[in-house]
Amino acid sequence: MSDTLTQSDLVRDFTGEVRSRLDQLAASAEAGDFDAAIDILVTAIERGGVIQAFGTGHSEAFAMEIAGRAGGLIPTNKIALRDVVLRGDLDVDSLSGASLERNPDIAEQLYDISNVGPHDAFVIASNSGVNGSIVGLALLAKAKGHPVIAVTSFEHTMGVEPKHSSGKRLKEVADVALDNRAPFGDATLELSGGVTVGAVSSITAAYIAQVLTIGTAQRIAATGTTPPLYISANIPGGDEHNRVLEDLYLNRIRRDA
Repeated sequence: MSDTLTQSDLVRDFTGEVRSRLDQLAASAEAGDFDAAIDILVTAIERGGVIQAFGTGHSEAFAMEIAGRAGGLIPTNKIALRDVVLRGDLDVDSLSGASLERNPDIAEQLYDISNVGPHDAFVIASNSGVNGSIVGLALLAKAKGHPVIAVTSFEHTMGVEPKHSSGKRLKEVADVALDNRAPFGDATLELSGGVTVGAVSSITAAYIAQVLTIGTAQRIAATGTTPPLYISANIPGGDEHNRVLEDLYLNRIRRDA
């Protein structure tokens, strides 16, 4: 990339990179490519299940888009690596670095402390889709009879070797895999010296999370049932509305600070 590009040029280029990917995802959704994932989520909720969302690193932002936000579905639970410290038996030092994210053995403890029900569905996000905790939890969820939806970069995951002993990637374990359209390495712009900047996976994953939420809510509403959705806690009556619906899933969903 030329050294003469200004910050404004780079912002414009990055906006183009984001917009083109969102346009691709919108076209994919309109073509019905999200329908199988939405079917899984609707079925889980109709059967009284909860949507279990998991992501590590920056992909935890995807789980936050799925679980516990205004305009989002109430029967949702966010699984996080730090749960093994907050609710498990590991000490806080275990959260340092990337070793826990890459540890496939942590999946069993994450599952056990997440109050998973028999009708729950899993939505797991990982840009690379190869780390041990990610693939491990997907495999465990499948073994326990839960459907799994993956959100990952197809380009990146197919460009790296699996790290799990199964030799599988997240997209190869999941019942439905959705491409977040991020490039290999995530960043989209090259600066002088060959360094790259302008990551897009968090933006596209958030879009995917909202499309899944919209599709699920619309499908439920079409049956004549009011979808169990949050309204903002920062508007009058928000807390009261949300608390009544959260109580339907008492001890099955967590809303940590």
